[in-house]
Amino acid sequence: MTARVEPLLFAAPSGGVPNNPDLPLLVYRGVLAEAERSVAGLRALAGARGWHGFWQGGVYPFHHFHADAHEALGVVSGRARVQFGGEGGAKVELAAGDAVLIPAGVGHCALWGSADFACVGFYPPGAEPDLARDETPPADAALRVAAVPLPATDPLFGEDGPLVRAWRARVIPA
Repeated sequence: MTARVEPLLFAAPSGGVPNNPDLPLLVYRGVLAEAERSVAGLRALAGARGWHGFWQGGVYPFHHFHADAHEALGVVSGRARVQFGGEGGAKVELAAGDAVLIPAGVGHCALWGSADFACVGFYPPGAEPDLARDETPPADAALRVAAVPLPATDPLFGEDGPLVRAWRARVIPA
């Protein structure tokens, strides 16, 4: 499995979204094989690396973030435009086979999705995700985001995946 990785860093807050000054959001293009484009397929792949909490659906159509957990999304069908980083953030086109690793604190909001758009979401070992909306963020959101531990493994590539290399080194991959 190989991936073209597109990093996006949202270092500054945007409205009530704290974002994450240290960790880039990673968009993996065309990384999921057909067999991995389901809850069962991603559970087998990422679950073997300890990731958990698998759910299938869409991305909420309002700006929100998770102050207590990083989140991974695997696009299993269709296409969507998702805005990351809050209202001033980047609008990213996603398609079946793409995956996104969202650092704690980084806002996300579905702007548009095809009728067949679906993604699978999941979280690193030990993570218990919260849900915070940009208009009502917790007062301590930035402190909580900073306290979220780094995952030991990339959910798709294991111990030497792009997430591990970029997040542990605090560098933006080329």
